[in-house]
Amino acid sequence: MKSPAAIIDVHGLTKRYGSRTVVDHVDMRVERGRIYGFLGPNGSGKTTTIRMLCGLLTPDEGNGTCLGFDIRTQARRIKREVGYMTQKFGLYEDLTIEENLAFIARVYAVPNAAAKVSATLEQLGLASRRTQLAGALSGGWKQRLALAACLLHDPQLLLLDEPTAGVDPKARREFWDQLHALTEQGLTVLVSTHYMDEAERCHRLAYIAYGRLLAQGTAEQLIDAAGLVTWSISGPRVGAIASALHAQPRLNVASFGNALHVSARSETELENALAPWRTQETRVTRIDTSLEDVFIALMQGAADNYSS
Repeated sequence: MKSPAAIIDVHGLTKRYGSRTVVDHVDMRVERGRIYGFLGPNGSGKTTTIRMLCGLLTPDEGNGTCLGFDIRTQARRIKREVGYMTQKFGLYEDLTIEENLAFIARVYAVPNAAAKVSATLEQLGLASRRTQLAGALSGGWKQRLALAACLLHDPQLLLLDEPTAGVDPKARREFWDQLHALTEQGLTVLVSTHYMDEAERCHRLAYIAYGRLLAQGTAEQLIDAAGLVTWSISGPRVGAIASALHAQPRLNVASFGNALHVSARSETELENALAPWRTQETRVTRIDTSLEDVFIALMQGAADNYSS
């Protein structure tokens, strides 16, 4: 029996543009008070899925609920309870931080708007910059302002579409600390990201490629389910080794700095493939499989839907 605490519960979610299926029968369930990471390459269907969940797009097939409301027939009610942060900064650059938030508060008819804006400025650490023009902010501060705007109307769910793209590591860490503080208060977050360190901070993950949901679960569950054996190879001939191993389709090969990570589902097959490269000048070491290794393997096995 499914828990009644599911904030998002959708089945068979599908969206097509012409003959191309950009989201292909996706099932998803997100529980309250959790951060659900949504991963996948550019053009994989992440943004389209997020827009269907919050009522901005109507699915061609599939059904389900978001915040207890039907995603097809009650989209307007969903929008009132969701904070949606897009990839591109969407506030007015010629207004100050405070003026932007005051405008958003009026759009949502927030009660006691002035007090709410002041409280949000304090909560997000923006109070000292309240008179600064939004257009003069760095990427990290714009991100913080966009998050503040999403929170003004006290949403139950945050949908964040690659919110930290182009933001420095310190600002990204502070942003994620803030997300975890919000979930402790009962807020639920669905966030798309390309960063593996961010993926590891999510309670649950889903990986989508070419419109298809390939895997979902905790980070540990995804790594275990992949069933990969991974070795690291380093030494002066890494380039030549990479070229040779890439020719073997059952191996997943990726460069990490001055080393290669090579993964396969068969330990024997991997041992045989690496045997010719075990020399005094080459170091071959068994390592733990990482999320990035898993996602590289998933991506290499996915079929492109561009012409489908």
